[in-house]
Amino acid sequence: MTDIRFYHLQRTALEAALPQLLEKVIERGWRAVVMAGSAEHVAALNTQLWTYGDGSFLPHGSKMDGNASLQPIWLTHKNENPNKASVLFLLDGAGSDSVTEYELCCDLFDGNDPDVVARARLRWKQFRTQGLTLTYWQQNEQGRWKEEAGDD
Repeated sequence: MTDIRFYHLQRTALEAALPQLLEKVIERGWRAVVMAGSAEHVAALNTQLWTYGDGSFLPHGSKMDGNASLQPIWLTHKNENPNKASVLFLLDGAGSDSVTEYELCCDLFDGNDPDVVARARLRWKQFRTQGLTLTYWQQNEQGRWKEEAGDD
């Protein structure tokens, strides 16, 4: 059964939070697909993941790079899983009809934008209707993630 985690970004921008979560994926030996809302955001992420921190490296690629099967992290704006990932990251409100093909799906959303929060609530309700396991994660004062609620 797929676990769905909603990450409510309030203290950290997506560009800082995503690499931290992807580092955890790599540490565990997992593969990930990161689905953004547009090809432009994919291109920006592709650049950003090379330069997000001194001495940091996240092996990743996109259609521009090719060799999807060799990429532990695949960046896309399409509903695809060419690197056989077990983790899906949804950004920009992107949706996938293949969520249940993953072990874990992480939906990251900007908690400072009321419209984005409202759309995240709708996605929560849709996933709950599908009977998926849901958890809600929020940042504490130090910017660390804390599970605030689940759908038990």
